[in-house]
Amino acid sequence: MTYEQIHYDVEAGVATITLHRPDKLNAFTNTMLHELIDAFDRADADDAVRAVIVTGSGRAFCAGADLSGGSGTFDHTHEKKPLSIEEHRDGGGLLTLRIFASKKPVIAAINGPAVGVGITMTLPMDVRIAATGAKIGFVFARRGIVPEACSSWFLPRIVGISRAAEWVYTGRVFDAEEARAAGLVSKVVAPDAVVDTARALAREIADNTSAMSVALSRQLLWRMLGADHPMEAHKADSRCIYWMGQSADAHEGVASFLEKRPPKFTLRPSTDMPPFYPWWTPRTFE
Repeated sequence: MTYEQIHYDVEAGVATITLHRPDKLNAFTNTMLHELIDAFDRADADDAVRAVIVTGSGRAFCAGADLSGGSGTFDHTHEKKPLSIEEHRDGGGLLTLRIFASKKPVIAAINGPAVGVGITMTLPMDVRIAATGAKIGFVFARRGIVPEACSSWFLPRIVGISRAAEWVYTGRVFDAEEARAAGLVSKVVAPDAVVDTARALAREIADNTSAMSVALSRQLLWRMLGADHPMEAHKADSRCIYWMGQSADAHEGVASFLEKRPPKFTLRPSTDMPPFYPWWTPRTFE
């Protein structure tokens, strides 16, 4: 796919996806949606990519949905081939479900304003780093709609139900420090350091870990958020540790530690996933 509204670059094991509509504050469109999904497919298929960074061009991360279509922006009954209410699937949700399924760790480098889908798209990303001047808002109630992109599932799990409710019900815009205090972002750094900070974290992963270990660990952490008993985690991680324990990566990890040298892991998430992956029960809407 040729990209019009994002940039995709890979360097030293790190894929950087840049939302690229700087004159529109990187406002989200249907074109951007499909390009982002393709980019995550591309990153998962490329074993040279060990981590993914998502950031924005210019002074914004993403100002939310492109509202240039006017008051009917969110009215899907006026589309050329409208779907029924049961058939319709929110575009932001299609993106966040794709990120949720990623085999690679994903880091959001929030370089500026992140509002509406501009912030909800980051919720299934593993780490969010924000610039000091970034403004964030779950503004849906102020636009007469509701939170999308599966954020009603993600946001309370990240910051707790009380903080999530306050932000969603008021729709107010808040600063990066408030986001950090609530655990929505892990660090707040100078604007010119956001991407470099994200890249340093991505490189630490890429330089020191097994790609297969990270891929399985990512899904263990995310999938267990919905488990109703630790026994579910016990069953899943028992399978994973049994399978990984006999693998070349486990032997290499121990040998390199004992020999005091950098490891050389060889398992590839694109082709070498264990036969029980995915171990969770697929949902009919996935």
